[in-house]
Parts: sequence; structure tokens; C-alpha cells
Amino acid sequence: MPKPQKLYYSIREVAKMFSLNESTLRYWETEFPHLRPKTNSQGVRQYTDKDIEQIRVIHNLVKVRGFKLAAASRMLHANRQGAERTAEVIQTLTSVKDQLLSLKRHLEGVI
Repeated sequence: MPKPQKLYYSIREVAKMFSLNESTLRYWETEFPHLRPKTNSQGVRQYTDKDIEQIRVIHNLVKVRGFKLAAASRMLHANRQGAERTAEVIQTLTSVKDQLLSLKRHLEGVI
């Protein structure tokens, strides 16, 4: 999921990156204390690349691997590095799968 290089992303942009509702992100902020995006003077959330990385790990645990929120929170607390590495591996594998499917479509068009 390539994203443009920016300092801050809106909640709408981040929700779209992960195919989530904005309310889901707001709720995750209450369940995962380390997820605290900046807010501007109007209270608008501003997510950094670090925040997005944390959301990616949470998304992997909850939406991809099927953990309940409490279990995902415990997993992050007990083994954050392991959870982050697993999320990276899954993201890499998904990217490779997408590339292979694209190559397959291309080859089917050639034949």
C-alpha cells in the first residue's frame, strides 16, 4: 500500500489505507495506549508515519490474524518486536502475492 510522503495524515486518509472506518481508529486509540496521534488546535487528528506503522501492526493482529482487542493488546505488551516482525512479513508476502498475480495476468494476456 504505497502512500505519498507527508508529515501528517488525516484520519480519513489512514482509515482508507487500511480499509477501516474512522470510528474504528478512534476506538483503537482508547484500547491501545501507545497509539496517540497528534491533534491540532481544532482537535483534528494528525497521524505520523510512526502512528501508521503502529496501526499496521494492530490491523495485522486484529483484522488479519483475528485476535480480540484484549489479546492483541497483551501481545503488543508482551512481544511488540515479534508482532511488528510478523506484520512486516505478512505485508511483504501480500506484496509478493500481488506482484505474482499481476505477472500472471500479464502473461495470460501475452499467450
